[in-house]
Amino acid sequence: MKQHDVIISGLNMELTEAIKNMVHEKAEKLFEHEDHIIRMRVELEYDPHQSTHQKEFIAKGQLEVRGNDHFASAATDDLYKSIDQIVGKLDRMLRRRSRLKKVKRKDTHHVDIPADIPKASSF
Repeated sequence: MKQHDVIISGLNMELTEAIKNMVHEKAEKLFEHEDHIIRMRVELEYDPHQSTHQKEFIAKGQLEVRGNDHFASAATDDLYKSIDQIVGKLDRMLRRRSRLKKVKRKDTHHVDIPADIPKASSF
């Protein structure tokens, strides 16, 4: 099994082994879909200053791939739910990117040149 580059950081909270293992397990799903992922960054944050005590856990994810990077974030009252949501969002982004590549490859368009081009004569 190939070891993938997953960077996990926590703000206002301590990262336990269980949280790290859960993030790595969820990240493996993304690495299976796309071979060109360079690294994944996950930032987990606890916001204790929420006055309503709702959506206190914020998870932000960044996938570095060839081309444009993908960013996703989710805020819920459960840390594991936030992680699940960002992985789901990033997975949808990767599937959309893959689908658009296939459509672009299959949909060859005809180049229309408005000028008359003389035909080359054979010798």
